[in-house]
Amino acid sequence: MLKSDLYIGLISGTSVDGVDCVLVSFADDKPVLIASYFEESSTELRERILTLCEGNIIELPMLGETDVVVGKWFATAANNLLANAKVDPLNIRAIGSHGQTIWHQPAGDNPFSQQIGNPNTIAQLTGITTVADFRQRDMAVGGQGAPLAPLLHREVFQSHSVDRAVINIGGIANITMLPTNGACLAFDSGPGNMLMDYWIGKHQKKRLDKNGEWASTGASNKELLACFLNDSYFELSPPKSTGRELFSGSWLEQKLEEFGQPIEPIDVQATLIDCTVDSIANAISALFPPEEIYVCGGGAHNDVLMSKLKSAMPYTTVLTTSQLRIDPDWVEAVSFAWMAKQTIEGHKTDTSAFTGATEPVVLGGIFSV
Repeated sequence: MLKSDLYIGLISGTSVDGVDCVLVSFADDKPVLIASYFEESSTELRERILTLCEGNIIELPMLGETDVVVGKWFATAANNLLANAKVDPLNIRAIGSHGQTIWHQPAGDNPFSQQIGNPNTIAQLTGITTVADFRQRDMAVGGQGAPLAPLLHREVFQSHSVDRAVINIGGIANITMLPTNGACLAFDSGPGNMLMDYWIGKHQKKRLDKNGEWASTGASNKELLACFLNDSYFELSPPKSTGRELFSGSWLEQKLEEFGQPIEPIDVQATLIDCTVDSIANAISALFPPEEIYVCGGGAHNDVLMSKLKSAMPYTTVLTTSQLRIDPDWVEAVSFAWMAKQTIEGHKTDTSAFTGATEPVVLGGIFSV
């Protein structure tokens, strides 16, 4: 393979469980996943990041040091990926690093999206040119800076014969509508796994509800579900994006206080999974019913969630992106490898259908070695 064919994609999502790392070939211009690796976050680093995500007043040294620490974490992940794949770093054209979002604020007079994971550190410790800060450039031209993964969905998953939708269920869920005719559309529908992760962490001391096992033993509460879904975000029209800034543990605790009735923690978890499912299904049904839906992200492995999605949308076939030849665990990381390629080659990217940007721009900054 030529050096220009190989890119690395790195991302730690809103769940802050670890760095997804992929090695991708673009020999035929379409992404082919060569190798993947997951670098789990330490408990200490995860708690440090989540503290920053709370949006409270912090000391600048903590922010600056964590930026460098996360950069080192990402660099270690990339180096481990290459070591396991037995690929020389000199053969990599560039790394596309999303970084770790600590605050996403698309509204107001001065919208911004703050990622940490210093790209200078990544470039230095890997010896590989690194592309980063993808979201800021989009916001500079009026976009929301998110979602960006749908750029890859449109490039790789769109069909000329079948209307499709792609649902990425990470901490937040986002939907990409891919009609055979007409403009594509993408937006964040609301919470994905984030609230469920918070709740099981609080009551079971676990990072996630594996396969939805805890939720499956509870009973969903219709009144509480209505309380969850009674949030103005669900009424907004696309383009729209959200994150931990809204759908946080504080949001959930406030909703439970509004509900004002005693309820078992296990039943709250069962209701939260329905909140994710219903917010996705409601958003899709308000647009057009796709013939096929493909799920990626951690939610693709939640058997209860997948079963409920199929029941909520009986008019369509619900599968995972494995059926389209990209493992659901790695789709988002592959998207940042693809974006790095666009940036390195100087291609302007049209995000207007997804973020509301007013013009195509080259996304991201290049940190050369």
